[in-house]
Amino acid sequence: MTSDPSNGYEAIAAEFIADRGARPDVGVGVRTVREWARALRAGSAVLDLGCGPGYPIASVLVEAGLDVYGVDASPTMVEQFRARFPAVPVECDGVETSDFFGRGFDGVIAWGLLFLLSPTVQVDVIERVAGVLVRGGRFLFTAPLQACEWSDVMTLRRSESLGAEAYRRHLVAAGLQLDREAEDEGGNHYYMAVKP
Repeated sequence: MTSDPSNGYEAIAAEFIADRGARPDVGVGVRTVREWARALRAGSAVLDLGCGPGYPIASVLVEAGLDVYGVDASPTMVEQFRARFPAVPVECDGVETSDFFGRGFDGVIAWGLLFLLSPTVQVDVIERVAGVLVRGGRFLFTAPLQACEWSDVMTLRRSESLGAEAYRRHLVAAGLQLDREAEDEGGNHYYMAVKP
């Protein structure tokens, strides 16, 4: 585990907030997340892992009438999230160590997060998410279709996709069923799973 649970995002938080977090209703992934959110009933509890400043993903979830909870390891991002969504519970912690509010969820979303973590931690997070999802609960995460490594465009730290075949296998091993996969306008690959 790295000594920086934010995986370098605390150091570039201001830049990230000014770029990705500036406009609540515009951005890559918004359409796909809206579609995913429609599969959940209004009032469903949803955990946003790596929630950042809350825009645009948490904003879409709140707008959909969902009961949102956020977890992010960057204190600056969490501070911005709290300012934007004062009524939404948010915790400053790494997804590796968070207790996920000690409760179950109807949905969990991890947009742009898993591939920032080591392969071992990615698998652990998938298992932990399966553990907090209620029956019928939904999990959405992004990661490239192919197994690959690259430098994160903002932090320059190593990122790694396990690849679709491995993600499908780990979802099944965790007790989840892959519902479908999709790509958005930015070429991001989505895995959407459900807990039977």
